[in-house]
Amino acid sequence: MLENGSLRGCCGRAGFGLAPRGEPEEEAAAAEAAATAGAAEARPGWVVPALSSVLIFTTVVDIVGNLLVVISVSKNRKLRNSGNAFVVSLALADLAVALYPYPLVLVAIFRNGWSLGEMHCKVSGFVMGLSVIGSIFNITAIAINRYCYICHSFAYDKVYSCWNTMLYICLIWLLTVVATVPNFFVGSLEYDPRVYSCTFTQTASSYYTIAVVVIHFIAPITIVSFCYFRIWILVLQVRRRVNSEVKLRLKPSDFRNFLTMFVVFVLFAFCWAPLNFIGLAVASNPSEIAPKVPEWLFVVSYFMAYFNSCLNAIIYGLLNQNFRKEYKRILMSLWLPRLFLQDTSRGGTEGPQKSKPSPILNNNDQIKTDTL
Repeated sequence: MLENGSLRGCCGRAGFGLAPRGEPEEEAAAAEAAATAGAAEARPGWVVPALSSVLIFTTVVDIVGNLLVVISVSKNRKLRNSGNAFVVSLALADLAVALYPYPLVLVAIFRNGWSLGEMHCKVSGFVMGLSVIGSIFNITAIAINRYCYICHSFAYDKVYSCWNTMLYICLIWLLTVVATVPNFFVGSLEYDPRVYSCTFTQTASSYYTIAVVVIHFIAPITIVSFCYFRIWILVLQVRRRVNSEVKLRLKPSDFRNFLTMFVVFVLFAFCWAPLNFIGLAVASNPSEIAPKVPEWLFVVSYFMAYFNSCLNAIIYGLLNQNFRKEYKRILMSLWLPRLFLQDTSRGGTEGPQKSKPSPILNNNDQIKTDTL
C-alpha cells in the first residue's frame, strides 16, 4: 500500500537530518532549512483541531473496535472458524497502527513538527507500512476464503483446515514483512510535514513507487474483485432460480456474511485509492507532478486512509448479528464482570457451528452456512 511524503531530510525540526555522502554541507543545510520551514509553515487555525480530532476519533474507535473483534472471536465459539481467523489477523493489523504510529502523529500535530528522534520516525513508518500492507493482504485472503467457501465448498474444509489456515496467516505476515523491509534500502521512510507523519516518500524512486502501487494495491484489488465478482454471479444464479420457482435458495446468513466482507473491501478501496492514484501520478514525473498536487487533496486522501483502520469493526457490528450480540455482551460485562466469565450468551455456549450445505447450484458448487 502507498503512503506518501515529500521531504528527504526526515526530521529537520528534530535536528537529525544528516547530509548524504558527497553532498556539500551548504546544500545539506539548505535542504534542512527548507524542510524545517515546510514543517513550520503557517496553516489556518482550524486545520490542527480538525486533523487531531479525526485522528483521535480514529485511534479510539480503532483500538476499542478491533479489541472487541478479537475478544468476540476468542470468547464466542460460534465465531471460531477458519474464516474468522483472517478477520482477527486483519483486526491485529489495524490495531498495530493505532497503538504506535497514530499517537506519534498526534504528538507531531500538537508540536507542529517531529521532535521524537529518527529512530521513532523510522520505526513508526515501518509499523505503519506493516499495518497497511498487512491489511490489504488479509483482505485479499478473506476474499479468496469467501470465494472457496461459497463457490468451491466441497474442497473448503480440506483447503482451510485449522493447520492450513494458520500457515496461510503466517505466510501473509511473512510476505508483509518482506514487502515492507525494502523501504529501508530505498530510503523512502521520511517525515512529511503536510501530514505530520513519518511515512512513504513517493519521490524517493519512481520505479519503486510504481512497484509499491501495483504490488500492494492494484494486484490485490484485482484478485479481490475477481473473487467477489464470481460470488455475485453465483448469488444472481440463486435468485434467478428462485424466481423461476426452483426450490434452490441462498441462505440469508450466507449472503449477509458475504455482504459484510464485500463492504469491508469496498470501503478499503475507496479510502486508499486516492492516495495510490496520487502516487502513480507523482511517479510518472516527480519533478513536475509532485509540486502540482494540491496540499488539501493530499492531506484529505491521507487522512481518509488513516480513517479506514477504524471502520471494519463498525461494519461487523452493523451487518453481522453474531458480532453485534457479542459486542453488547462484552460491553455489558464492563458493568457486570460476571457476565464476561460466564459463557451465558447463546453464541458462547453453543459448540462450533457445523456447516450445513445449501441446495447445490450446479454440479460442482454448493453454498455453505455461516462463517463470519
